[in-house]
Amino acid sequence: MSLARVVLTSGRSLDLSELRLSSTYGGVLEGYPCRPLNEMKIKSLVISAESAHPATPVHLVPPPREYPDQYAGAFGPVEVLPPVACVGAFHSTALERDHDPVLHRSALTIIWFQPTTQVPSGFDAEDALREVDWEGLARDYEL
Repeated sequence: MSLARVVLTSGRSLDLSELRLSSTYGGVLEGYPCRPLNEMKIKSLVISAESAHPATPVHLVPPPREYPDQYAGAFGPVEVLPPVACVGAFHSTALERDHDPVLHRSALTIIWFQPTTQVPSGFDAEDALREVDWEGLARDYEL
Protein backbone atom coordinates (compact mmCIF):
# COMPACT_ATOMS: atom_id res chain seq x y z
CA MET A 1 0.00 0.00 0.00
CA SER A 2 1.36 3.39 -0.92
CA LEU A 3 1.62 6.45 1.31
CA ALA A 4 0.30 8.69 -1.45
CA ARG A 5 -0.20 8.87 -5.18
CA VAL A 6 1.34 11.70 -7.20
CA VAL A 7 0.21 12.52 -10.72
CA LEU A 8 2.93 13.83 -13.02
CA THR A 9 2.20 16.53 -15.58
CA SER A 10 2.60 13.78 -18.20
CA GLY A 11 -0.44 12.05 -16.64
CA ARG A 12 1.51 9.10 -15.22
CA SER A 13 0.56 8.13 -11.65
CA LEU A 14 3.30 7.37 -9.16
CA ASP A 15 2.92 5.53 -5.88
CA LEU A 16 5.00 6.87 -3.01
CA SER A 17 6.13 3.89 -0.95
CA GLU A 18 8.70 5.56 1.31
CA LEU A 19 9.28 9.18 2.30
CA ARG A 20 12.03 10.72 4.41
CA LEU A 21 11.66 14.37 5.42
CA SER A 22 14.41 16.36 7.10
CA SER A 23 15.11 19.95 7.97
CA THR A 24 17.37 21.42 5.32
CA TYR A 25 19.45 23.27 7.89
CA GLY A 26 18.77 21.06 10.93
CA GLY A 27 21.92 20.42 12.91
CA VAL A 28 23.85 23.35 11.45
CA LEU A 29 25.60 24.87 14.46
CA GLU A 30 27.83 27.41 12.78
CA GLY A 31 27.85 29.47 9.65
CA TYR A 32 24.98 30.47 7.45
CA PRO A 33 23.12 29.14 4.41
CA CYS A 34 25.52 29.45 1.47
CA ARG A 35 26.42 27.56 -1.69
CA PRO A 36 29.17 25.36 -0.11
CA LEU A 37 26.85 24.32 2.75
CA ASN A 38 23.98 23.66 0.35
CA GLU A 39 26.13 21.55 -1.96
CA MET A 40 27.30 19.44 1.00
CA LYS A 41 23.68 18.91 2.09
CA ILE A 42 22.61 17.91 -1.43
CA LYS A 43 25.58 15.55 -1.85
CA SER A 44 24.78 13.93 1.51
CA LEU A 45 21.14 13.39 0.48
CA VAL A 46 22.18 11.82 -2.84
CA ILE A 47 24.70 9.46 -1.20
CA SER A 48 22.16 8.47 1.45
CA ALA A 49 19.45 7.79 -1.18
CA GLU A 50 21.84 5.73 -3.30
CA SER A 51 22.79 3.66 -0.25
CA ALA A 52 19.19 3.12 0.83
CA HIS A 53 18.05 2.09 -2.66
CA PRO A 54 21.10 0.69 -4.49
CA ALA A 55 19.10 -0.98 -7.29
CA THR A 56 17.05 2.12 -8.09
CA PRO A 57 18.22 5.22 -9.96
CA VAL A 58 18.30 8.44 -7.94
CA HIS A 59 17.24 11.81 -9.33
CA LEU A 60 17.73 15.24 -7.74
CA VAL A 61 15.12 17.82 -8.67
CA PRO A 62 17.16 21.05 -8.90
CA PRO A 63 16.13 23.03 -5.83
CA PRO A 64 15.02 26.65 -5.97
CA ARG A 65 17.59 28.92 -4.38
CA GLU A 66 16.92 32.31 -2.84
CA TYR A 67 19.44 35.08 -2.36
CA PRO A 68 18.13 37.44 0.33
CA ASP A 69 19.48 40.94 0.32
CA GLN A 70 22.27 40.37 2.82
CA TYR A 71 26.00 40.88 2.76
CA ALA A 72 28.34 38.10 1.69
CA GLY A 73 30.21 36.33 4.47
CA ALA A 74 33.39 34.31 4.42
CA PHE A 75 31.76 31.56 2.32
CA GLY A 76 30.11 33.83 -0.21
CA PRO A 77 26.61 35.25 -0.46
CA VAL A 78 23.70 33.91 1.53
CA GLU A 79 21.91 31.20 -0.49
CA VAL A 80 18.79 29.64 0.99
CA LEU A 81 17.12 26.37 -0.02
CA PRO A 82 13.52 25.52 0.93
CA PRO A 83 13.30 24.38 4.57
CA VAL A 84 12.28 20.73 4.00
CA ALA A 85 14.49 18.19 2.20
CA CYS A 86 12.58 15.18 0.86
CA VAL A 87 13.71 11.75 -0.34
CA GLY A 88 10.94 9.62 -1.79
CA ALA A 89 10.83 6.10 -3.25
CA PHE A 90 8.34 6.10 -6.12
CA HIS A 91 6.93 3.23 -8.19
CA SER A 92 4.71 3.12 -11.25
CA THR A 93 3.68 0.82 -14.05
CA ALA A 94 6.41 -0.69 -16.24
CA LEU A 95 8.08 1.49 -18.86
CA GLU A 96 8.57 -1.26 -21.43
CA ARG A 97 5.33 -2.18 -23.19
CA ASP A 98 6.38 -5.82 -23.65
CA HIS A 99 6.84 -6.32 -19.89
CA ASP A 100 4.05 -8.16 -18.12
CA PRO A 101 2.17 -5.46 -16.14
CA VAL A 102 1.52 -7.92 -13.31
CA LEU A 103 5.19 -8.85 -12.90
CA HIS A 104 6.96 -5.57 -13.70
CA ARG A 105 7.00 -2.07 -12.28
CA SER A 106 9.21 0.97 -12.70
CA ALA A 107 11.01 2.75 -9.86
CA LEU A 108 12.87 5.96 -9.15
CA THR A 109 14.13 7.56 -5.94
CA ILE A 110 13.60 11.31 -6.08
CA ILE A 111 15.17 14.03 -3.96
CA TRP A 112 13.47 17.41 -3.82
CA PHE A 113 13.03 20.40 -1.51
CA GLN A 114 9.75 21.98 -0.48
CA PRO A 115 8.49 24.72 1.85
CA THR A 116 6.33 22.50 4.12
CA THR A 117 6.24 19.01 5.61
CA GLN A 118 3.08 18.20 3.65
CA VAL A 119 3.18 14.79 1.96
CA PRO A 120 2.84 15.27 -1.82
CA SER A 121 -0.42 13.90 -3.12
CA GLY A 122 -2.36 13.88 -6.38
CA PHE A 123 -2.00 17.12 -8.26
CA ASP A 124 -0.94 19.07 -5.12
CA ALA A 125 2.74 18.10 -5.24
CA GLU A 126 5.43 20.67 -5.97
CA ASP A 127 5.47 21.59 -9.69
CA ALA A 128 9.12 20.57 -10.06
CA LEU A 129 8.32 17.13 -8.64
CA ARG A 130 5.33 16.69 -10.96
CA GLU A 131 7.50 17.55 -13.99
CA VAL A 132 10.04 14.73 -13.44
CA ASP A 133 10.86 12.87 -16.69
CA TRP A 134 9.83 9.43 -15.42
CA GLU A 135 10.28 7.71 -18.76
CA GLY A 136 13.83 9.00 -19.07
CA LEU A 137 14.94 8.45 -15.47
CA ALA A 138 13.10 5.47 -13.94
CA ARG A 139 14.08 1.82 -14.39
CA ASP A 140 11.90 -1.26 -14.73
CA TYR A 141 12.26 -4.14 -12.30
CA GLU A 142 10.62 -7.52 -11.86
CA LEU A 143 8.56 -8.26 -8.75
